[in-house]
Amino acid sequence: MEKIWIKNYPKSVPAEVDADNYRSVVDVFLKSCEKYSERPAFSNFGKDITFKELERLSGYFAAYLQKNLGLKKGDRIAIQMPNLLQYPIALFGALRAGLVVVNTNPLYTAREMEHQFKDSGAKALIVLKNFADKVEAVFDRCPDLEHVIVTEVGDLLGFPKRMLVNSVTKYVKKMVPKYHLEDEISFTRVLLQGAFLGLDSPKIDSEDLAFLQYTGGTTGVAKGAMLTHRNMVANMEQISCWMAPLLREIEEVVITPLPLYHIFSLTVNCMSFIKIGGRNVLITNPRDMKGFVKTLAKEPFTVLTGVNTLYNGLLNTPEFHDLDFSTLKTAVGGGMAVQKAVAEKWKEVTSVPLIEGFGLTETAPVLCCNPLDGNERIGTIGMPVSSTDVSIRDEEGNEVKPGESGEICARGPQVMKGYWQRPEETKKVFWGDEWFRTGDVAVMQDDGYFKIVDRMKDMILVSGFNVYPNEVEDVVAEHPGVLEVAAVGVPDEKSGEAVKIFVVPKNTTLTVPKLKDYCRENLTGYKCPKFIEFREELPKTNVGKILRRALREEGQAQA
Repeated sequence: MEKIWIKNYPKSVPAEVDADNYRSVVDVFLKSCEKYSERPAFSNFGKDITFKELERLSGYFAAYLQKNLGLKKGDRIAIQMPNLLQYPIALFGALRAGLVVVNTNPLYTAREMEHQFKDSGAKALIVLKNFADKVEAVFDRCPDLEHVIVTEVGDLLGFPKRMLVNSVTKYVKKMVPKYHLEDEISFTRVLLQGAFLGLDSPKIDSEDLAFLQYTGGTTGVAKGAMLTHRNMVANMEQISCWMAPLLREIEEVVITPLPLYHIFSLTVNCMSFIKIGGRNVLITNPRDMKGFVKTLAKEPFTVLTGVNTLYNGLLNTPEFHDLDFSTLKTAVGGGMAVQKAVAEKWKEVTSVPLIEGFGLTETAPVLCCNPLDGNERIGTIGMPVSSTDVSIRDEEGNEVKPGESGEICARGPQVMKGYWQRPEETKKVFWGDEWFRTGDVAVMQDDGYFKIVDRMKDMILVSGFNVYPNEVEDVVAEHPGVLEVAAVGVPDEKSGEAVKIFVVPKNTTLTVPKLKDYCRENLTGYKCPKFIEFREELPKTNVGKILRRALREEGQAQA
């Protein structure tokens, strides 16, 4: 297969990268901390921590995990919190101890948390106190989970701001439900005691697991994508090379509104900007658009990343239009398709293009991106990044010609090792041993730019998050008043897509409000159906399989 896209690469972007340039993510991290020691690495609520402080505090955290909790290389540890300074300390501390990080959405319901903790076999959990009541509900049902470290929003902000923020969060905003967890450990205690323990750094190899990153994938329930240190290092190298025409070491300030537990933000923001000495400004609650814009007004930001809905939200916040965009170099959209109207409006307001890329959890995540040298193409996902092969294939796995549609298949050093403890599911998403099947349909243009045209699978993409219909249907079907249910995605102005369910009720006592309340109790917010329609029957094949496609077409026509 000829890589026809390489001829359109920016001049400074190489065709290949060295995925073995660093032995591990920890190797990259420690070298950056030494090189940029006095520079700020992360900012949140007006507080900075330097690379030197991050190295020191993550070392304390790692030593405590190792010496006091007895965690060993290869053990899994879950992190469940929004964007706070505690996150990078816990993340790099866990990696330095040789552990495998299991990123967990703090908005998960107890049921979803239980599945992830059990499936991963996590032995320890770091959780924001706001969500500890859900941990209490599942703790006894997760036999591998032995240790829970609890933190509060203001723990890293220093006195007296720490006390003020924590008190307001708990007593004024009432965001911390009552709970009881025996033997819980405070995050601040971990750091205080870890300072006296000393870390015995384990030998970490490139093929060791770094993350179990959970995703609906292309089939079934949430599965842990096994991402090795080499996968992550490769994608860092690829992103760094791709950004090189525009971005410079130590000069960049990247705004990070997407949660760091999301693969896009984890690799593109956290990892890649650590590598070049950039400063990450962590936005804890990007849904508060006015508060978000106030933070932007205080920062000479050079890079912003996000999903289409976030950019659309900013553009519809009047105060955003008054900001100074003179330092902004680029904005990157991923996680979901960037709408043409949003991209055009963004450039009109900021004079900076909104660059679209493409990737998946299973690919660490970046596979393709538009170039940053002024040759971006609105409506495309750009070209494959360095050391990445992308092939458009038909249902038999044969490569199709440019201009013809087919499934995007990819290979490269960033492609996952497989799904955790699911060899059969792993086989389903690979042609042979190397071509990963993304489940997305696209065409390759004659010049090597790619354009997404559809998704082969039934996955619903809500604000950049994957929602698998089976999971929604399984939960709804458990309601005693539901006879049959089918879930599909329908267009939505705010989130790109929304979940709609078609329900055949057992009796007339079931109502839409009752069913919505039930869903809110059992599903994360973005998975909850926005639309519910009752039917006397659902369309089926001659063998009784519900025809989701027919329902999806109806839902899209009505939306």
